[in-house]
Amino acid sequence: MLHTPVKAKGKNPDGKTWTIGINTPKKEAKLTDIEEIVFLDDLSVATSGNYRQSYEVDGQKIAHIINPKTGFPETSSLLSVSVFSKECAVADAYATAFMVMGLEKSIAFVNANDDLEALFIYSDEEGDLKTELTKGMGSIVARLK
Repeated sequence: MLHTPVKAKGKNPDGKTWTIGINTPKKEAKLTDIEEIVFLDDLSVATSGNYRQSYEVDGQKIAHIINPKTGFPETSSLLSVSVFSKECAVADAYATAFMVMGLEKSIAFVNANDDLEALFIYSDEEGDLKTELTKGMGSIVARLK
């Protein structure tokens, strides 16, 4: 997985708000396959996911994100978490932590902290991609669907 936190400051060369594409979290997806587009207006984003660096053992997916409580790879329906904060390091740390915390706990945590927003992409029971946004994401994300 390409994992590069980004901090945007000011406007792009065209005088517009910076835009970043959030990759489609499927192992076979190209880096140009975009699931969501987000606007960064003096904001940082970091994305963590388990869809590129993983393998299967006896039909079970083993990802590279380790749960510090168990010492084992985390298994979850979460495929990608993008966290938005003023500080890059904060966004990066929470993106990885939320992959371990899971969808519901992570949404509750973000909604209780005014300095964070997040975009969660997960697979439902049928294997279809679903997206959850925290309360303040309306001004950050440009819905593609």
